[in-house]
Amino acid sequence: MGKIKEFVTAKISPLTRKRLAAFRRNKRAAYAAAIFLTMFVLSLFSELIANDKPLIIHYKNEWHFPLLHDYQDLTFGGDFPTPADYRDPFIKANIEADGWMLMPPVPFSFNTVDYDMMTPTPAPPSATHWLGTDDEGRDILARILYGLRLSVVFAFLLTLVSSLIGIIAGAVQGYFGGKVDIFLQRFMEIWESLPQLFILIIVASIFTPTFWSLLVILLFFSWMSLTGVVRAEFLRTRNLEFVKAAKALGVSNWRIMYRHILPNAVVATITFVPFLLSEAIVSLTALDFLGLGLPYEYPSLGDLVRQGKDNLQAPWIGITIFIVLSTLLTLLIFIGEGVRDAFDARKNK
Repeated sequence: MGKIKEFVTAKISPLTRKRLAAFRRNKRAAYAAAIFLTMFVLSLFSELIANDKPLIIHYKNEWHFPLLHDYQDLTFGGDFPTPADYRDPFIKANIEADGWMLMPPVPFSFNTVDYDMMTPTPAPPSATHWLGTDDEGRDILARILYGLRLSVVFAFLLTLVSSLIGIIAGAVQGYFGGKVDIFLQRFMEIWESLPQLFILIIVASIFTPTFWSLLVILLFFSWMSLTGVVRAEFLRTRNLEFVKAAKALGVSNWRIMYRHILPNAVVATITFVPFLLSEAIVSLTALDFLGLGLPYEYPSLGDLVRQGKDNLQAPWIGITIFIVLSTLLTLLIFIGEGVRDAFDARKNK
């Protein structure tokens, strides 16, 4: 382990080590990054934390893994060749009579409706439902776990792809300038003025959005976030002496852009990434809240916001989703501030 650490340290440049040390010195940003990574990693294992299927079943001297394979009622002494319902008292009794099963800490998935509740929905927090249920009897904690993973993964993909497109467009604008810059700048001004909400309403009325289609739709309007920053950096750098020297030596334009100018522009754009992540999460949540986002079968933080608004008599829904969203966005803002300060040369002399 020590050799691996030494190898990784040797591969990191002194400037990068200096920036990492500056980020760690910012205690607020460092703690925010640790908490955010912990929340995200836990959400990646949502199936192991919140699920209506057992993790392991040992029945009649045989091992079964319901998370990896679908079993029928007949497998556990049932009468029908249908998918096994592990919450069925008859199936549970059969398994416990000839073996055992290990349930997750939260025995509900994001779409599991608890039909055994003795109180009307939405039910308040209890020993069974730690954060209560929504108005359809689904566990709020399970929906938050799955919804957090969905929102962060969606935001990561949207930020990554939109940043790549924006960096390429800004690089072409700034390096070549002239008519290329003017044409792309006018195109971006027209594209940016399109009514995004109306277009989403039209698209949602034509077909039901999915994860990938909604990602593409939002990508159409989010790729311009970094274009201005990259364009300005390329405009500033293209007339410096080392770029002129590379041109004099016959280096191609694309190689100059990629090897000599882009690294400087990337430094300026990295500081915006956490803020773009928070913006993507807010966009997805807002669309789901308005009913223009992901369909019913997806776990959605925006759906919980809507349910909190529609069920004011159940304050635990609104309070819970407010705490989750405010904490998530605050952590990303703190991380963004830490990254910005770490890349600020004036603060790291």
